[in-house]
Amino acid sequence: MMNDPLEKKSSLPGFYQLPMSQRQKIIAKFSGLDEKNFSGACKPGGGIGSPLIDTFIENAIGAFTLPLGVATNFIIDGEETFVPMAVEESSVLAAASHGAKLTRSSGGFETKVDLPVTTGQIQIKFKKEPSNYEETLAKNEASLLSIANKGRERLIARGGGAKRIDVRWIEPIKSLIFHVHVHTADAMGANIVNSISEQLSSYLLKIYSDHESEMGLRILTNFADQRLARATCKIPAKVFSKHNVDGNQVIEKIVEAFEFAYYDIYRATTHNKGVMNGIDPVLIATGNDWRAVEAGAHAWAAKDGRYKPMTKWRIEQEDSYPKDKQKYLVGSIEIPLAVGTVGGVTKLHPTAQLSLEILNRPDAQKLAGIVACVGLAQNLAALRALSSEGIQTGHMYLHQKNLNLMQDVPHGAIANKQMDSTQQLGTKKL
Repeated sequence: MMNDPLEKKSSLPGFYQLPMSQRQKIIAKFSGLDEKNFSGACKPGGGIGSPLIDTFIENAIGAFTLPLGVATNFIIDGEETFVPMAVEESSVLAAASHGAKLTRSSGGFETKVDLPVTTGQIQIKFKKEPSNYEETLAKNEASLLSIANKGRERLIARGGGAKRIDVRWIEPIKSLIFHVHVHTADAMGANIVNSISEQLSSYLLKIYSDHESEMGLRILTNFADQRLARATCKIPAKVFSKHNVDGNQVIEKIVEAFEFAYYDIYRATTHNKGVMNGIDPVLIATGNDWRAVEAGAHAWAAKDGRYKPMTKWRIEQEDSYPKDKQKYLVGSIEIPLAVGTVGGVTKLHPTAQLSLEILNRPDAQKLAGIVACVGLAQNLAALRALSSEGIQTGHMYLHQKNLNLMQDVPHGAIANKQMDSTQQLGTKKL
């Protein structure tokens, strides 16, 4: 029995069995959106025509459409949430939804997100290390920040703007590297930070003109270590119990699978690919730069000199009752997430706008928290499957429908075959 969308619950048993048109009506009603506009933005092509396509890329010849769906069952910071995801791989949405479902009985996910600070780098090359360069910066930092923020009144009014400047010396390349930390409010921040970095570079070169120096690169870094997003969940072992399966054994195997990834780079790479299976589709659906986030996430995983899992899993034991101790699986993720909800593709692409509407128009920090939760849920579902029936059981059930379709349609003709992909390809409830 489907829930009444007006109840504002993201848990909708049987949702996957409905035709696409009915799903659209339910999500539109849940989000308070006009059904006609909603269905229009969901049409193949994402509602973009030639003018927008030519704006987004050069040498355009058309558009490549990805399936857009919603992950169900998410409770994030106490709020029922449908999460839009754009992805072509079978089982991704089912896994995210299942991972979220496992957390519902204990209140879902909690998040903690840093302020949206993006960092620009300015390189000045020298013949030898200049003396007192830190003191020189300290004397001039206030005036440099004033220059950086000039003409950016709208950004400053939203709490943004350049906030501080750091400097360090890299001996092998004989360079001072200045880091300009900019609060970019609800924008991803790349254009703002690049502009500020270029703007400040000439002033920095003048300040250090007593030394033989030459300007180097001026560009943001995608290692967004100043804007981390964290998500946690805590699940009682009994949630994993079914039939003859002991939930305590399942969570022990999940932790063992995490430990395998922690000590082995080969496993860690696939572990983290699974995390990004959840993160990237949300970024794509909301018009964010998933390539930048991928780069930063993997750099963060290797920040200590060894590549490690992006998530952590452990077992806690608490006294639920005086004579009964309940075991809990505790999961967490900490990841740099430079995302935005205004500007660029996020603002121009109709489907990106629709996705943000489904998410109830989050600001950049809230969106980062949602993205982190999906990554953690995706990883949870994968580890649970690996620790029990194996990853292929659910995935191959769904992938087999793709294989069947390939057999039914002549080579090269799939694009011309009109169909309701939801009715044809269905999604198994996991």
